[in-house]
Amino acid sequence: MTNRPALIFEDVSRSFGADDTAVKALHNISFSAQPGKICGLIGPDGAGKTTTMRIAAGLLLPDSGRLQVLGIDVVESPLQTQAAVGYMPQRFGLYEDLSVQENLDLYADLQGVGLQQRRARYEELMHMTNLAPFTRRLAGQLSGGMKQKLGLACSLVRTPRFLLLDEPTAGVDPVSRRELWAIIYRLVKQQGISVLLSTAYLDEAERCDDIVLMHEGHILEQGSPRHFSADMRGRTFHVNTPSLRKRILLRRLSTVPGILDAVVDNENVRVITRDTTAPQFAAAFNDITDLHVNAAEPIFEDAFVARLKHWQPGNQSALELRAKTKAANEAVIEVNSVQKRFGDFFAVKDISFSVMRGEVFGLLGANGAGKSTTFRMLCGLLPATSGELTVAGRDLRRAAADARSRLGYMAQRFSLYADLTVSQNLNFFASAYGLNRRQRKQRIDWALETFDLAEHANTGSGNLPLGYKQRMALAAALLHDPDILFLDEPTSGVDPLARREFWQRINALAESGITVLVTTHFMAEADYCDRLVIMAEGEALAQGTPAELKARFRSAETPDPGMEDAFINLIEGRKQERAGI
Repeated sequence: MTNRPALIFEDVSRSFGADDTAVKALHNISFSAQPGKICGLIGPDGAGKTTTMRIAAGLLLPDSGRLQVLGIDVVESPLQTQAAVGYMPQRFGLYEDLSVQENLDLYADLQGVGLQQRRARYEELMHMTNLAPFTRRLAGQLSGGMKQKLGLACSLVRTPRFLLLDEPTAGVDPVSRRELWAIIYRLVKQQGISVLLSTAYLDEAERCDDIVLMHEGHILEQGSPRHFSADMRGRTFHVNTPSLRKRILLRRLSTVPGILDAVVDNENVRVITRDTTAPQFAAAFNDITDLHVNAAEPIFEDAFVARLKHWQPGNQSALELRAKTKAANEAVIEVNSVQKRFGDFFAVKDISFSVMRGEVFGLLGANGAGKSTTFRMLCGLLPATSGELTVAGRDLRRAAADARSRLGYMAQRFSLYADLTVSQNLNFFASAYGLNRRQRKQRIDWALETFDLAEHANTGSGNLPLGYKQRMALAAALLHDPDILFLDEPTSGVDPLARREFWQRINALAESGITVLVTTHFMAEADYCDRLVIMAEGEALAQGTPAELKARFRSAETPDPGMEDAFINLIEGRKQERAGI
């Protein structure tokens, strides 16, 4: 193996648009990726990661600078570059009306793979991705994780020496993430493939050999994960107290002088300080006698936040809606023995749970577990085959429209109108919710101010960064002051800073008495939930508080299990049970 870098960027710039409207996506960036290694391209939304990936793939030419991939001058030979690399974009171009096999054949045709080489290569790829039993299934009928694995297989039909993966694990469950990473490791270790990978999961950055940290089109720093976390020693702490719910502890810590960041971390709140001067925790919590503060081992995410976050305590009261005055122990969502059948297929099978007012309740499960189907039934958009569904005291069989007026819904994929501006979208949804002219103006003004959207009021929604799209979608869901908020994968694909901001808002909503039902693939976010249900194949495998579910899998080997440990153990246990092991 040559020691020459697999990828070299030297003073590369790229702009989009012309004249006064030009937006500079990359500012003279320089970095390299070593052969046979995994290089992580990490940064918040709008950092320039996808532009960098497309330039490296030879699909986009830079305005200036030079770059080489596997010794090939990309500017002079973009077609040769494209023939030498494998590229899997964020939304891989699978053809959902074609089968798995037909997608493979199409990409083999496009990549010029001869018929005599295909059979052996297909067998290898199907074994690697565990898709062999599904070659006749339409791609549109695959789960999210299976689609990602098929997308990866298509990018590998012609064995590349360099592989570009733009957020390959976005929107998939922890089991599928683990399987995808096993494939990536195998490609690197057994075949010597070099990998440039971007991800929104900062725990995945820890898996990379090298990290390139980007922000607003600039390279901030390059080094190993250990290099980034080394200078965070003395600035990271775990804080907990039995006297306060984590949500309350998080909010109070966020206002303590000297604290840059606070985020729920398993059974603790993880704190990052501005410098090595420890905050006066005891003074800030003089009403708490059982506050525990311990030094925490630094991780890459700490360094990411410390370099990119400029902490300004938010005005929590600005977000609070009209306080809900009913008893906090009132059940506002009740699901009893509910089933949903499509022909002979049970998407949801005999699930039961209840959600209390002001509670954050999580629905977790692998792709295809039935979470979104359950959501649609609870929103009154899909009738149950059998069982009882009650939302805000309304039986969904008899009063679905009335129930829908009491809830807000934020869909898994950005579902507002990309061709309308922010103000036009908000005005449309306010009208759809039946707000009169005075109410519309009042609530839209509130949304623009509360979600920091005023500067973008006349911006086309489709041109917003993903984090701002998320803000706008949440604002639209809250315009009519709902009692219940449904969030379907609300933070999928957004960067860690946007996720922190989002959960700060959700916590404030829950404290004001709004009930929140959320699905998520980020297991760290499950710790924000008061209670949750874990689903598989349409059934509820377990339910309880995060602490209760994690305690089930505490052992000598795993003394401090996280939600991902609990989730994977439950899903794997279900698979073994099905297999009769």
